Amino acid sequence: MIGSRATYSLTQDFLALMLGVWRATVSETASALQERGLIHYHRGVIAIVDRKGLEAAACDCYALITKEYDRLLGPVSKAA
Repeated sequence: MIGSRATYSLTQDFLALMLGVWRATVSETASALQERGLIHYHRGVIAIVDRKGLEAAACDCYALITKEYDRLLGPVSKAA
């Protein structure tokens, strides 16, 4: 964690592999999210700057997946 931000060490190559998309797509998306002030991305480290804003920008499936995860495994404490 940097300050109160949740940070993750993830390269764009690894994210692209995990998501099954082109690396350029990850780069464009990360840039757009960074421009909106939702994340900070630099050299393989992603920091969540505005979690609520990031959740709001996600599709409806995020809320559904979170609800199902909580139902099956119990709620997870959410960082910043």
